[in-house]
Amino acid sequence: MIARLVAGRTVAALATALIPTGLTLAVIRVTGSALDLGVVLAAEVLPMLLLLPVGGVVADRFPPRRVILVADLVRCAAQVTLGALLLLGHPAIAVMAGLAALTGAAVAFGVPAVSPLVVGVVPAERRLRVNAHIGVAGGVAQIAGPALAGGLTLWLGPGWSFLLTGVLFAGSAVTLGGLVTAPRPATGRAHFLGDLREGWREARRHRWFLISVAGHGVWHLGAGILLTLGPVIAVRSLGGESVWVVVAQAGTVATVLGVFAAPRLRIRRPLAVVAVGAAVYACPLAAFAFSTALPAPVVVVTAAYVVAMLGLGTLMPLWETVVQQRVEPQALGRVDSFDALISYAARPLGLAAAAPVAAWAGAAAPLLTAAALVAVVNLAVLALPEVRQRTTEEAAQPVPV
Repeated sequence: MIARLVAGRTVAALATALIPTGLTLAVIRVTGSALDLGVVLAAEVLPMLLLLPVGGVVADRFPPRRVILVADLVRCAAQVTLGALLLLGHPAIAVMAGLAALTGAAVAFGVPAVSPLVVGVVPAERRLRVNAHIGVAGGVAQIAGPALAGGLTLWLGPGWSFLLTGVLFAGSAVTLGGLVTAPRPATGRAHFLGDLREGWREARRHRWFLISVAGHGVWHLGAGILLTLGPVIAVRSLGGESVWVVVAQAGTVATVLGVFAAPRLRIRRPLAVVAVGAAVYACPLAAFAFSTALPAPVVVVTAAYVVAMLGLGTLMPLWETVVQQRVEPQALGRVDSFDALISYAARPLGLAAAAPVAAWAGAAAPLLTAAALVAVVNLAVLALPEVRQRTTEEAAQPVPV
């Protein structure tokens, strides 16, 4: 049962990782217009952001297995349709944007249902290991997905990349058919706004959650700034495009290692580790900022990014597990949707704001500002007693693997 869950989430992660590269290359081949590319990418992101709170309510009202099943099937249909249209000719940008919007809407319903599904399938003592396995799968997918999508597009054309993506989503949907989830607590059905308010009340009940999520939003904002300005600084000051490739790939590997290590460590204060893991993202922001004035050795910049991504990799399964342990199961989907909404909204904001701010104040200013905010906001959670409190000896034991 657990193996089936992890397999399904692994296939879905790979399918999701194929989409951005495939979509970018497809639009470039169809029109070559940066404006068209921006329209299609925005068409995927905006419905996702608008519908995430709705997806949280749905994930708490209905069995999460069914919600994810429908979301996977919708994404399958959208990707197969786009792939077929690309194989038959050059689809209109409006059609590509519409299918991208349908995909983004499906993501908004699927993401909040994952934690309730894990809680319903996995016993409490095994959740950290399962969350880590899902996290490793996601990290590997982030490495393999763009390469696979790019290779298929260059070799056979963009249509085949989308057909493969659709097949993978169909495979993910198939794995859900054999899952049996534990019965959920019975709750009274309120209207939509009532359910949304109840979910927000549950989120507000946990100070550690709200402050941590604010910190996560700040590091996503910082990531958007770094991913925009980092490649430019690497080319201009650190030795060229190959430097950024080395830094980015080293960071991806570090993320996977961090996720892999999390369940094997003896951690008595998981929320404190989460806070520190997010705060160290200030390191590469500062390293790239200082490199605009005095270029640092490539090994130093790479090491700063590796430390940051190792911290983020470690925090991800810990965070998911703590939220699953401490948040009421009947509100978990809505609480997760608030977390995802802040994170998904903050990174595009960083991507959009980085270049204009850098043009006005120089590249170092937004990077240093983001570094300070990342460190301060994430470390602020350490002031809360419930974060500094030690877990039981049993809970701190590494998970056997």
